[in-house]
Amino acid sequence: MSPRSSSSRRTKKKPQGPPPEADIYVALLFVSVAALMTGIGFLWVELDAYGFTSP
Repeated sequence: MSPRSSSSRRTKKKPQGPPPEADIYVALLFVSVAALMTGIGFLWVELDAYGFTSP
C-alpha cells in the first residue's frame, strides 16, 4: 500500500521553459483543414448547380 503523502490528487508542477513551437505537423494540420474547407465549398457549388436543397 502506498503512503498517504503520495496521493495522485496533488497538483503537479508544470515544467518551466519556453512554450512549444509550431512545427511541420502543425502546418500540415492547417493545410488539411484548408483542403477540407475548399472541398466542401466545391461540393456546395456543384450541388447548387443541380438545384439540390437540404431536406
